[in-house]
Amino acid sequence: MSNTYLTTEELSALIKYDPRTIREQLKDAVFIEGVHYIRPFGGRKILFIWQKVEDLMLHGADEFTSIVG
Repeated sequence: MSNTYLTTEELSALIKYDPRTIREQLKDAVFIEGVHYIRPFGGRKILFIWQKVEDLMLHGADEFTSIVG
């Protein structure tokens, strides 16, 4: 399966949330590193995995994200 990786700004345009809200309120509270987003090459840049974000929006948190969150 091929994943679609999005920057915070690209994700913002798709889900209609301000990039600042995504970074400050959703990241690490709703979106989990390694599940919904990655930091490629160990850097600071964040890339969201669109398929995982979309699944979360459509179906809510599963058992894993409920335990982690």
